Amino acid sequence: MSEMKTIKIFDTTLRDGEQSPGASMNIEEKLRIASQLEKLNVDVIEAGFPIASDGDFEAVKKVAQTIKGPQIAGLCRANIKDIDRAWDALKYAGDRGRIHTFIATSDIHMERKLQMAPDKVKETAIKAVRHAAAYTPNVEFSCEDAVRTRLDFLAEMVEAVIDAGATTVNIPDTVGYAIPFEFFNIIKHLKDNVPNIDKAVLSVHCHNDLGLAVANSLAAIQAGAGQVECTINGIGERAGNCSLEEVVMALRTRRDILPYTNNSETEHIYAASRLLATITGIVVQ
Repeated sequence: MSEMKTIKIFDTTLRDGEQSPGASMNIEEKLRIASQLEKLNVDVIEAGFPIASDGDFEAVKKVAQTIKGPQIAGLCRANIKDIDRAWDALKYAGDRGRIHTFIATSDIHMERKLQMAPDKVKETAIKAVRHAAAYTPNVEFSCEDAVRTRLDFLAEMVEAVIDAGATTVNIPDTVGYAIPFEFFNIIKHLKDNVPNIDKAVLSVHCHNDLGLAVANSLAAIQAGAGQVECTINGIGERAGNCSLEEVVMALRTRRDILPYTNNSETEHIYAASRLLATITGIVVQ
């Protein structure tokens, strides 16, 4: 066991999970879920998107004030206003507070959504990470739509944000597009071609549009990723996210070929699943 690499479990049920149609939760319900995630002993709870609304801000603040075990993350776009608002909510978690900032890096998103040149995107990301790092060393950066990003530019972005102070770099399959072999190669390319990659934890965030979110996450772990972003019952935007219980139990059950461990207390999975289904009304298929 001591020789096994520990995979961090980053739960985003309260943020990406809540973006599932009909899954909105009030602050009290979010605190109940967060408390169950604390029992489950996940490493990180992404509690919300603080600038999205006053309700989201208050939810992140309450979770940061209440939960004592896991790190508490808040999502923000790569701009100063978002980051400041996120830290206003996260500061109550102290050194367990994590600022999670992002910007799109694929050609189609840079051109159609951001209407920004790649150099400007990189400059914006560096500025955002440096600003976040002035609040806390616990900074995560995500390359939105990483799977459809040119590999050379993706590697360039990852290197730049680590230099700027990101201690976790997330590679999301934002639109649920990748297949496992492809995802393995993307992570391997970054491990092999980003000179400072060992200075940050490489994370993955997979969506389930093709039913491959867990498979892609496991492939990423095998290629060197150290954190998996997931949700209880796999709820989330569109077809959902990587399922926490599936990826955790895959790692536990198949240690014969997956020499990894994680800190999750698996006896609390069932209660977490039932609680979320009760609160959201979305039952497990």
